Amino acid sequence: MLALFRDATRTVDEFLSGADLPIFGRGGSGEWPRVDVTETETEARVVAELPGMDEKDVEVTLQDGVLTLEGEKKGESEGAIRRERWYGAFRRAIQLGPDIDPERVDASFKNGVLTVTLGKREKPRGPAKRIPIGGSGSA
Repeated sequence: MLALFRDATRTVDEFLSGADLPIFGRGGSGEWPRVDVTETETEARVVAELPGMDEKDVEVTLQDGVLTLEGEKKGESEGAIRRERWYGAFRRAIQLGPDIDPERVDASFKNGVLTVTLGKREKPRGPAKRIPIGGSGSA
C-alpha cells in the first residue's frame, strides 16, 4: 500500500514539476523568461535570465514603449528519460511606457543573462508660471 502511495505521489510531483508544461513549476505567472525591471529617473533596466542560450538565439525589439524578447531554446531530445528543463520558443512583451527614448537603448548578453538598458527622454523644464488667485472664490 505504501509503494502505491509513493508511486502516486511521484506521478503528481512529476506533473506539477513542469515536465513538458512550461506554465507549471515556475511560480508566479508562468511567463518565461523571468525578468527583473528596475527604473530610475533617467533609465529603465530589464534583466532576463536565459540559461543555456546564446545571444544569437534571442531577438530584442522596442516599439511604442513595449520591449519584446523572443527566441528559442533548442532541446536535446536524444535519449531523454525525464525532462524537467524548459525548451522551446518564447515571446515576452514588457510594457515600459512612452518616456523611453528608442535612440538610447543598449543590450548585453553575458553568462546566460540578458541586460537591456533603456534611456528615458529628458523632461522639458521651463520656468515656473505664476498663477494669479482670484478673490471671488467661485470657479
